[in-house]
Amino acid sequence: MIYLQNSIAKSEILMDFRSLQLFNHLAKSLHFGDTAESMYVSPSTLSRVIQRLEEECGCVLFKRDNRSVALTHGGHKLLNFSETVLKEWQQVRQELSADEQSLKGELSLYCSVTASQSHLPALLSRYRQHYPGVDIRLVTGDPGLAIDNVKQQKCDVAIAINSPGFPTDLCFSGMDHVPLVLIAPRDWRLTQLSQVDWRKLQVVLPEQGPSRRIVYHWFAEHGIRPNVYASVGGNEAIVSMVALGCGVGFVPQVVLDHSGMAGSVSRILVEDIGSYELGLACLESRRHEPLVDALFQLVLN
Repeated sequence: MIYLQNSIAKSEILMDFRSLQLFNHLAKSLHFGDTAESMYVSPSTLSRVIQRLEEECGCVLFKRDNRSVALTHGGHKLLNFSETVLKEWQQVRQELSADEQSLKGELSLYCSVTASQSHLPALLSRYRQHYPGVDIRLVTGDPGLAIDNVKQQKCDVAIAINSPGFPTDLCFSGMDHVPLVLIAPRDWRLTQLSQVDWRKLQVVLPEQGPSRRIVYHWFAEHGIRPNVYASVGGNEAIVSMVALGCGVGFVPQVVLDHSGMAGSVSRILVEDIGSYELGLACLESRRHEPLVDALFQLVLN
């Protein structure tokens, strides 16, 4: 009998599988001496194992005489059962061994609230599917702080923005290019760039980061001196201030797509403004640590 209850001792479980292994070999060799030698047991031990199996099954498993050994009808049935059980047991052992050798530990990840909604779910879903033994510690905050958090080792990996001055001691792997869109209060009824009078309208800008650099570059190319109403921290705050009628502003499209205030602003197409690259960042010295490398490989692949 195969015992699977948690209360049964481990040695008993192993002994029962061993009994089936001995039975299987004998059912195919039909020779007690050959099986005993091949399975490294004494003939008397093999005989006792078979006798115990016959007692547990309540039937004779082998016809024996001085010259031959043959399986009975009950023996054939037990052979079918034992082959299935031993095959499944081997599969479970392999899976357990693979789980034991798979990645384990904690990976800390920093990103903006928007990135945690837009880009992170699909990535983490794949990571968890491949490495269920790894615990993810997620911290969200200002995307402008992503690089500093990595450099100060407040996190292992961050979803950050690539830029011309990206630190050389950090490794970056791109995930997506994010375009900027111009937004205005919906009740202003602005739908075309040609309707925007930059001399009269005020502009809400980010305090820092790649969006500010891209927007100022676009203003310079078009000879526009913006009338800045306010510089704020965070693109979500720009959407809110524009929705309240404080002016117009440029925000990443992904931010607007996930904003609860999106219905209060209108989008104005600006074809020639640049985009920025979003991706994973970590210290170059830690790039090939197993937990970090596994995450980067999912992006690269």
